[in-house]
Amino acid sequence: MSEVKVFRVTGEIKKPNFQTSFRKEIRALKPEDAVETIYKEIGSKHRAKRFQIKIVKVEEIGIEEIENPLIKKLTLGEEEGVK
Repeated sequence: MSEVKVFRVTGEIKKPNFQTSFRKEIRALKPEDAVETIYKEIGSKHRAKRFQIKIVKVEEIGIEEIENPLIKKLTLGEEEGVK
């Protein structure tokens, strides 16, 4: 059974009249899945096409580094359930 990991994805959105950078934490099995989730979420939220979203960095992070309270609660709850 595969273990769900937490990834921090950093990147930028470049549209003709809108530009911003982002940093998002995603739970996924592998980095490719995290990137795919980012494309889906940002694409639907900001109406951005894939070519307008540039992924700068994908890094796996430990439980103590998680900033998003929802992701942290899901991950910690999963850890406690395994014991």
